[in-house]
Amino acid sequence: MFENLSERLSGVFDKLTKQGALSDEDVKTALREVRVALLEADVSLPVARDFIKAIQDKATGQAVTKSVTPGQQVVKIVHDELVHVLAGDEEDPGALKIDNPPTPILMVGLQGSGKTTTTGKLAKRLTEKNGKRVLMASLDIYRPAAMQQLAVLGTQIGVDTLPIVAGETAVQIAKRAKQQATLGGYDVYMLDTAGRLQIDQTLMQEVEDVRDAVNPRETLLVVDGLTGQVAVEVAEEFDGKIGISGVVLTRMDGDGRGGAALSMRAVTGKPIKFVGLGEKMDALEEFHPERIAGRILGMGDIVSLVEKAQETIEAEKAERMMKRFQKGQFNMNDLKMQLDQMLKMGGMEGIMGMMPGAGKMAKQAEKAGLDDSILRRQIALINSMTKKERANPQILQASRKKRIAKGAGLEVSELNKLMKQHRQMSDMMKKMGKGGMLKKAMAGMFGKGGPSEAEIAAAQKQMGQMPGGLPGLGGGGMQLPPGLSGFGKKK
Repeated sequence: MFENLSERLSGVFDKLTKQGALSDEDVKTALREVRVALLEADVSLPVARDFIKAIQDKATGQAVTKSVTPGQQVVKIVHDELVHVLAGDEEDPGALKIDNPPTPILMVGLQGSGKTTTTGKLAKRLTEKNGKRVLMASLDIYRPAAMQQLAVLGTQIGVDTLPIVAGETAVQIAKRAKQQATLGGYDVYMLDTAGRLQIDQTLMQEVEDVRDAVNPRETLLVVDGLTGQVAVEVAEEFDGKIGISGVVLTRMDGDGRGGAALSMRAVTGKPIKFVGLGEKMDALEEFHPERIAGRILGMGDIVSLVEKAQETIEAEKAERMMKRFQKGQFNMNDLKMQLDQMLKMGGMEGIMGMMPGAGKMAKQAEKAGLDDSILRRQIALINSMTKKERANPQILQASRKKRIAKGAGLEVSELNKLMKQHRQMSDMMKKMGKGGMLKKAMAGMFGKGGPSEAEIAAAQKQMGQMPGGLPGLGGGGMQLPPGLSGFGKKK
């Protein structure tokens, strides 16, 4: 999402943190580079200027330059200011106001911004994560098959849509949706309005009429993150005419520079509630300013990583695995489960993006030719084994190896690397089981309160030294582990 900005800033802060003492001049030079990095990331000039001024006031002076770790102090100041720019002064800017059912949510935006898909994604999220009964209604009477598109999405994600009645106006559909939601006992009804141009006064008037008819609790503006500063202008325009309560930035997984996200809150005063990170219907994330700031500064996002793990790991299965690991049992079935787990959590790229030092890791992985195809090839090799071989990998001799590799359509050398990786992980699990580290890790993952801030900070600190609990991640000082380092290298 912020790859280029993150890369530039990590370069600036690397220089700062390596210096023992800092003068005011050192801080000013670093901040000049930060300012250039922000402008290159398409952050608006006034926002970049205010950002640098706020940091300069805090980062220059005795308190920082005489500090024991002055470089890290500056990084912390930049982090806190980034959070402030992204979040404003609200404590929980991302929370949706869903009260007094049925709650109306109005989705507005320009043509082609991904509004209908975002409506479906948000409805799925509200249904599955918040346990709400949702009704979706398309108010787009202009675009061919727009209503059918929402109906198809509803079927895919298991969310009800308002039956289509030909010849109705947008306001009539909105009123019918309100009535249906009330009679049907729905918690939320979402109104997907027609995409419009800012200059189209007729359509802008129509959405104002819809707003007046249903009095929405949330009016979410969907904007394309790739449009950069234009997205900010669009938000100002819609807020002036209709009044919006929050923003959803789509296509944030593209090669956009992320400046819109950094400028949006500061310029419009409206929070970014969600970001769309792909085409899949679950590719919608809450926008957490603190976590995003951590990712931008290369500190990683351990909290999101833990949350993703919680969503995809079955607690009972994980408990059984832990008991086996504590006894020193770790076979190919266990390894396959971990490989499947990584793919469910977004693959290597998705996980690396949340790890501290992510930028450097991603580059190492790219050079080594590491991507999700490696995980799939490893799974193919394990699938090619018999039940007995998976349970006892030590019985694999030359003839068995040839058969397994042939069955997976791969070379024996790749199977040897997989076995080496398995042995390393097995040794690591034994050590962790003896030291009680596994139990602590599991408590953090599935305990009632989840990990504390102190535990998360400790985890971030240790990530650079610990061998990876997930295959292909971690390793001393963020080096790629020997078990994966030749896998998939381009020949």
